[in-house]
Amino acid sequence: MLTEQKRIRVLLCKPSLDMHSRGILVVARGLRDAGMEVIYLEASPHIGAKEIIKTALEEGVDIIGLSILSGSPKIIVSRIMAMRDQMGISDVPVIVGGIIPDEEVEELRKIGAAAIFLPGTYMETIVKEIHRLTGDQ
Repeated sequence: MLTEQKRIRVLLCKPSLDMHSRGILVVARGLRDAGMEVIYLEASPHIGAKEIIKTALEEGVDIIGLSILSGSPKIIVSRIMAMRDQMGISDVPVIVGGIIPDEEVEELRKIGAAAIFLPGTYMETIVKEIHRLTGDQ
């Protein structure tokens, strides 16, 4: 369980070549305003599942947040979850936000996404869910 002295460390990233960054930047600012420490990994052709999980390990994050606005969320999330488990940090929750087709929301939950945030989700909801997932209620 986190204490008041330890800030929640969140890795936010865009795991595809999707360059639409407004949403993830708004979330990053909201999480910082809520007292969390945010590590932001920008979209790049060199950022894949391995790089995201390696960064999570190096930074010692409490939670990983993915922003997906294009591509196939199911494929992207399954690769990241598999790499997370392979690299030994299966206890770090992965949350997903963005444009997620309705038919993929339940599939993402089955793959292991701890929470899914669609457009219009209030920042307060995201913050509360991160606190719940990290045991800092």
